[in-house]
Amino acid sequence: MLTRLAPRATGSDLDLERLLRRQKVAILDEMRQLLRVSGRTVFRALDRLGHYTSYSHAGRFYTLREIPTFDVNGLWFCRDVRFSVHGTLRATVVVLVCRAPAGHTHQELGAILGLRVHDTLLSLVEGGLISREPFESLYVYLDPDPERAAAQLRERRRGAAGEGAKGPRPPLDEARVIAVLVAVIRSPRDSSLSISSRLRATGVAVDEEQVEAVFRQYGVKKTAHSRSPRSRR
Repeated sequence: MLTRLAPRATGSDLDLERLLRRQKVAILDEMRQLLRVSGRTVFRALDRLGHYTSYSHAGRFYTLREIPTFDVNGLWFCRDVRFSVHGTLRATVVVLVCRAPAGHTHQELGAILGLRVHDTLLSLVEGGLISREPFESLYVYLDPDPERAAAQLRERRRGAAGEGAKGPRPPLDEARVIAVLVAVIRSPRDSSLSISSRLRATGVAVDEEQVEAVFRQYGVKKTAHSRSPRSRR
C-alpha cells in the first residue's frame, strides 16, 4: 500500500510565508513581484501552505490559514480587508442569515460584514438559498426553510415589541462598555448603529442608544447613520 507524502516546502513557500507573516495580507501581483516568481508558482505555494481568500475587494487578497483570529461570526478584518472562515461572501451571508435567531436586515448584515451586500442578498433570494419578508420599513432576510423562517420572523417581531415597550435604556455594565470601546478601536469609522448591530450579532446585548451613551461618556465623536423610513432594501 502506497503512502501519500505531504507536499515538501520549497524556497518559494518559505519566502511567501515570511512575507505574509510580516504584512498579514497581500494581493497576487504583490507576492509575484516581491518574490520574483510567476503567478502559478505563488498559487502552488499558497495551496501547499494553506490560505484564505478575502470576501472583500473581489477576492484579490490572500492570507495564510494560521494568521486570522476569527470572531464569533467567523470573520477577520485586517485593515479594510475582510476574510471569512466560511469562504466567499455568498456563503458567509447564508450562514449569518440562517444562524440568526431573528434573521438579519440588509443594514445589520452590512454592519457585521463591513460592506454593502444588497446585490448579494437579491441573488441569494432569487437562488432560493435564503428568503425574505417585509418587516416594518425594511426586509428581513431569513432561512429558506419556511418553518425556520417563520420562527425567525416571530422572534424579530417579539424583539421589536419588547423594545417599543421599554423606556430609556439603563447604563451598560463594565463588560459591555469594554466591548463597545474595543469595537470603536477596531473600526473607528463605524457609527453607533453599525457598532450596536455588529455587537448584537455576536451576542452582546446593546442597542444604538446605549452605544451613543458610551460615546458621550468617553468623548468619542460619532454620529449614527440616518435611515429613511421609506427606504426598504
